[in-house]
This record gives sequence, C-alpha cells and structure tokens, in this order.
Amino acid sequence: MSGAAQLREMADAGGPLVLPGVYDGLSARIAVQSGFGALVVGGYSVSASRLGMPDYGFLTQTEITDAARDICAAVPGVPVVVDADTGYGNALSAARTARLLHRAGAAGMILEDQEWPKRCGHMAGKRIVPAADWLAKIRAVADLREDGVDVFLIARTDARGLEGLDEALARGVAAHDAGADAVFVEAPLDRDELTRIGAELAGRRPLANMVEGGRTPLLPLAELDALGFRLVLWGITGILAAGAALRDAYAAIGATGEGPSQDGLMTFTELTDAVGLPEHRANEDRYAAE
Repeated sequence: MSGAAQLREMADAGGPLVLPGVYDGLSARIAVQSGFGALVVGGYSVSASRLGMPDYGFLTQTEITDAARDICAAVPGVPVVVDADTGYGNALSAARTARLLHRAGAAGMILEDQEWPKRCGHMAGKRIVPAADWLAKIRAVADLREDGVDVFLIARTDARGLEGLDEALARGVAAHDAGADAVFVEAPLDRDELTRIGAELAGRRPLANMVEGGRTPLLPLAELDALGFRLVLWGITGILAAGAALRDAYAAIGATGEGPSQDGLMTFTELTDAVGLPEHRANEDRYAAE
C-alpha cells in the first residue's frame, strides 16, 4: 500500500488522525518512537530550524524538498505529509513540487491558496489568489495520480480571514471536487466556526489545525472528533518545545558557565538510542571484516 493510501485509510478509521509537526530527522524519529504512525513537516518549523527565519515566504521549494528527503529517510515506512506552501508558482510549478516531494519519499502535501510570498496562516497581512488559480493547482496535482504520482493532497484555504467563512467553505468544497483528499480551513476563530466547518465539510475529511498562540481555540481531540474532523494537526508544538528547551539550557550555561540540571535533559544513552545507534552497531558487527 502506498503512503497516500495509508493516509486515506488512517484518516477514515476510528477517531481523527493526529499529525505531529516535525522538522528534522531527530524530531521525526522521536515522534515515531512516541507512537505516531504519520507525521507532518511544517513550513513554520522548518523555516525556524533550518533558516532561523519566520514563516514569511523565505523557505524555497528546494529547501523544503531537502528537509522532506532527510525526514522520510529517517523514518522509512511512515507516511509523511509535507507543507508545500503555495506550490511555488502556478499549476505547473505545483505539479513539479508534488513530483519532487513524492520522489523524496513524501506520502502527502499541503497546498494553499495564498499569494506568494506567503506567511503563517495565523499572522496578519495574508493575501489569497483567485479561487480558480488555486483550484488549477489542485487539479494539476490530483491528475498526477494517472502517472503513478499519488500524494495525499490536503487543500488549505486562508480565505476565512480575508473573505469570510462562507468563501472558505465554498473553496473547500470546490477543492475536494477538484481532487483534494482533505480540506483545511485555516484560522477559524471559535467553536461555532469549527462546528460549521466540521458539518459543512463532512465527507471531505476536514482538518483542524491546533496552533498554540494562534487564532483558533485549542479543543480536546474527543470534541474535534464529535465535530466531524478527520485530521488534526499539531504543527508547531515540537518546535515550540525544542525552542523552550534550548533557550533554558543555553541560558543556564551562560549564567553559570555550567550545564543545566540533568533532570530536564535526555541522557546521552537516550539520545543515541533515539537516533538508532544500537541498530548501527549491530550492522557494523554484521559486516565486520573477518
């Protein structure tokens, strides 16, 4: 079964499919070791970790593809969805992006309707393209399935904050009709809006994006399930946790010239286990010269 087919099956089985955001090989391996069966590579986190820059349209097609390749290689067999922003151009560019990500090992991608350069969906100053331009990109990526390039396509619309929820929902329905596997209405403002999204996008695998400090309320999984959401993203939780840990550790060293309390750190052995040292040692022994 392809990665895209796995994601469709996972999204339709039982409760919502929860996708934690990862941004490098280590975060991906730790997420899988924590029990997650699928992951999402978020542009916000990759831009912050790889470039040290905000999610403001700086991350390129090449950089997100390189990050996806490393992450997919670190967790073989685990379906990985990659944030492809706007597809980096027109419909032909979006199709090329899908081919590159598929070749890198990705099982899915998120394709949004912002103008380029885009920015985080919970930041001010967004602009969106005409619906027809975005839908052309959706169709171009969906049509790749005929060539064996099957990706789980999540259609994200940022229309809620610019043209209202009615327009966002209309775009979501149209994107599903154009071939999207799931629909992602970004930045709803309250439970009532989440309720309406879940109801009006029923059967189209609606997605809820839980962003700490963002515009959307953080709801329990059981409530999101009851509202009809089939996928739930926690896209920036990992990078926020990593950032806090790095800040505190470096601050402690800077203040005292000594390391922080060991209670808050992984042990050396835990880290080497997380990156697979035991397996590499076993392979080293297996292929040692006799």
